[in-house]
Amino acid sequence: MSSSRTDFIAFAVQQDVLRFGEFQTKAGRLSPYFFNAGLFHDGRSIGALAKFYAEAVIASGVTFDMLFGPAYKGISLAATTAVALAENGRNVPFCFNRKEAKAHGEGGSLIGAPLRGKVMIIDDVISAGTSVRESVELIRAQGAEPAGVLIALDRQERGQGTMSAVQEVEKQYGIPVIPIAKLTDLIAFLHGKAELERNLQAVERYRAEYGVA
Repeated sequence: MSSSRTDFIAFAVQQDVLRFGEFQTKAGRLSPYFFNAGLFHDGRSIGALAKFYAEAVIASGVTFDMLFGPAYKGISLAATTAVALAENGRNVPFCFNRKEAKAHGEGGSLIGAPLRGKVMIIDDVISAGTSVRESVELIRAQGAEPAGVLIALDRQERGQGTMSAVQEVEKQYGIPVIPIAKLTDLIAFLHGKAELERNLQAVERYRAEYGVA
């Protein structure tokens, strides 16, 4: 596991964004861990998160011209990651959408730079893939091309079929999904951590039952 992924998981645990216990997922499963990126809600923490996003997308080598953040969590993620990329010498425009189109002022449902070229979608996680589908349709409707999806954590968990939501997105749209970290990274991180290792067995059992390669 790369030091960046290790650092990200340690950071998420420290911020209480990655929690352990018993949590019900949208699929009705009882998960031994829960990741809520909405809890990165101050300047320091979301700034640090943006740097992890920037490092992940740069390391991926995927070509993109701009960022798109789907409402609502994607709005702050797109803006702060654009800042982090600029600090890394890569100045790219960003755009986000409203849930409801605005009839007055500038109007429309899009705010920020026009959607042009290869567009990297940025979000926290992929659950059912609904946000990605809506984003891809919106991007294509503007004559642009989706370049990939940048997320914080890949749960590597089966959806309704044999593939994970991430794998389904990659197959359906032919674009890569770039996570900062994966469930396998979390499991590796838990090994040898005295204060956290008690959660390891439950996470490994959950992966054995619902995980994908």
